[in-house]
Amino acid sequence: MKQRRLSAMLFGIALGLSTVQVSAETLASAMTAAYNNSNLLEQNRALLRSQDEGVAVALSALRPQISGSTSLTQGQTSSIGSSLSATVGLSVDVLLWDGGRSQLAVESAKESVLAVRSQLVQQEQAVLLDTVNAYVQVLRDQRVLSLRQSNMRLITQELRAARDRFEVGEVTRTDVAQAEARLAAARGDLANAQGQLEITRELYKIAVGRKASNLKQITSLPKLPKSLDAAKATARRINPRIDQIQHEIKANELSYAATKARTRPQLRANGNLSHTNSNGVNDTTDSSSVGLTLSVPIYQGGQLSALGRQALALVHASKAQLNQQVLAVDQGVANSWSQLAVARAQVTSSERQIRAAQIAFDGVREEAKLGARTTLDVLDAEQDLSDARTNFVVAQTQAYSAAYSVLASMGLLTADNLKLKVKRYDPTEYYNAVKDAPVPITKSGKKLDRILNRYQKN
Repeated sequence: MKQRRLSAMLFGIALGLSTVQVSAETLASAMTAAYNNSNLLEQNRALLRSQDEGVAVALSALRPQISGSTSLTQGQTSSIGSSLSATVGLSVDVLLWDGGRSQLAVESAKESVLAVRSQLVQQEQAVLLDTVNAYVQVLRDQRVLSLRQSNMRLITQELRAARDRFEVGEVTRTDVAQAEARLAAARGDLANAQGQLEITRELYKIAVGRKASNLKQITSLPKLPKSLDAAKATARRINPRIDQIQHEIKANELSYAATKARTRPQLRANGNLSHTNSNGVNDTTDSSSVGLTLSVPIYQGGQLSALGRQALALVHASKAQLNQQVLAVDQGVANSWSQLAVARAQVTSSERQIRAAQIAFDGVREEAKLGARTTLDVLDAEQDLSDARTNFVVAQTQAYSAAYSVLASMGLLTADNLKLKVKRYDPTEYYNAVKDAPVPITKSGKKLDRILNRYQKN
């Protein structure tokens, strides 16, 4: 029986260890959680759906406009006294031709939708980059805390050794005081490292949507272009900010064309049907009419010309914005590329510094045992080694952040490009459901209601 209990206990321990192993957080799983949990992405998806409705609003101008009316009138005449009349009417108005203005407005709304989709991609990249930075910062601060704890243990050992040597007269009270001062400083550094780790853990929780737990070390950098010029070329081609402004230019150009179309004649067909019943005179009247209305703008006080110039200025402004954005994207890629190169050089330098500092520390400590070095020399050598290790950890963090910043500046830091196993949001689903401006009673309108109910549950 005892043997069985022992076996069950060992199995439980092994199962627990395997669970910890499986539940280890990787950078990919953290980015997946951030994508699935992000309130910022939900917000921007809702804003995109709002923009989708702009197409339906613009399209409605091309559809028949049907309205009903009713009125109830109490009248008083000297001949028949009081009378009560009720009228029910129905009117239909159909746009036949407006010089293409309404259709241009629809096309402009479609380009605005594409621009906001690109804006959503930018937000997705920002969420994932924040996740990367939060992840590597937690790893950095965990390692820095471990280094501070190790530093505390070493200095405590040196203080103990200094006190022992002071007891036998090998060192002075000054050596002991120096070790005590260094230990007090190490305690302060340890407290600072603990506080910084708590701060970055909170940032991680905001970025990812859950607490940082059992984070795995990153073993390699993401795949990047071979040269800066190649990275810039990719960025100019697919950077979502550039794509957004390109669609905004097209939308503004179409809006300008629609504004010019306002100077053209407009032809509309209209029909009216009414039924009136007056109880005072026992009279019922039915009437109907069908007609065409041609309206031609002749003089609007300069309004149409001003609107045209205003729309044209927006076209010029968006084109200038595109030129500036291309320069900004190039600069962003170059900055991230340079930061990555600097971080890589610092990693290599820190590795060499650690090796040299380790040799120096070992040598100084041995020489101190022989009386050739003071306690302060040992403490200084140990501090140099601790600083070298800390610099290495910081340089590694900067290299990871810079590498993913390069991806983001190019437009490649997306769930699709990183092949994350996420619940992908399809921006075309809602657009396809509303682009034809369905009404609730139709089949397409009921489908749209189901989609809306699903989003409301989220």
